[in-house]
Amino acid sequence: MQPFTTYTGIAAPMLSDDINTDQIAPVMHGRGLQEDYKTTLFYRARRRPDGSENPDFVLNKPRFRNAGILVTGNNFGAGSSRESAVWSMLAGGIRCIVARSFADIYRENCLQNGLLPVVLASEAADAFAARVLAADGAAPFTVDLVRQRISGPGGADIMFEITAADRMRLMEGLDDIGLTLKHIDEIANWERRAAAAQPWLQTARDGR
Repeated sequence: MQPFTTYTGIAAPMLSDDINTDQIAPVMHGRGLQEDYKTTLFYRARRRPDGSENPDFVLNKPRFRNAGILVTGNNFGAGSSRESAVWSMLAGGIRCIVARSFADIYRENCLQNGLLPVVLASEAADAFAARVLAADGAAPFTVDLVRQRISGPGGADIMFEITAADRMRLMEGLDDIGLTLKHIDEIANWERRAAAAQPWLQTARDGR
């Protein structure tokens, strides 16, 4: 997965609570073997019933078409655990989501795929949302994971919290498999010791 250290881009406001994974990546677009995840992203909101583009949807507005930061409300990513709701974000160019809170599984899926989930407390969230609305896509914001801060037009830097383990895995581009492989030498040493101490287990494992 692509490491995340800093990102500078346009921030798009989608200031609703409880946006769920079926809104983000409708299941109707999750049945193919080679999905177009960019098209999937917010498909129902992006399109009118006749299939034409909805010009009122925030990510369809010219100034937000290439937004890389999504600013939203509470409980973002609620609903089912479908990982395509993160893949669609990345395919659509979103590298960071700034929310008041995330559904736990969605947040974990973000971490597994290099999408930075930033949580801001109420006062900071209010201030940042106001700055994003005022900027209205005319100037970018920078999310700096190294320094754990957001900078941009309209005010001072906003600091955010993230656990050291989550920060490390994003900066190094590590999913769970990558994290495990960081300890490959220890794993190999344990396997050798186990094979010497309990050789009968190796026979059982090999089916002999």
